Amino acid sequence: QVQLVESGGGLVQAGGSLRLSCAASGRTFGSYAMGWFRQAPGKEREFVAAMSEGGGSIYYTRSVKGRSTISVDNAKNTVYLQMNDLKPEDTAVYYCAAGRYSAYDRTYEYWGQGTQVTVSS
Repeated sequence: QVQLVESGGGLVQAGGSLRLSCAASGRTFGSYAMGWFRQAPGKEREFVAAMSEGGGSIYYTRSVKGRSTISVDNAKNTVYLQMNDLKPEDTAVYYCAAGRYSAYDRTYEYWGQGTQVTVSS
């Protein structure tokens, strides 16, 4: 069993930065891939970034590639999503997930409660 708790969201102006955190308990890194997804109002949940089991592979969706970095601190059992040069279209609830490495939410078994990111223009 894995429990995930996100934090770090907030209100930021366009061009600003945020670092989202996902604290995990239970069997996580090395056993599961970690992913970040987001859901904007009225839209379906979409993939943002993922790190494979053990961290050997990383994948970003095109819209955030070059502006975002997924990383993990194994000592703290925490995965991060650093987002820079934020745009209003990045506004969404961001979710952390643990499961099998892919860009599809159906492969992730465990989910956090989400953290709101709002980017003002």
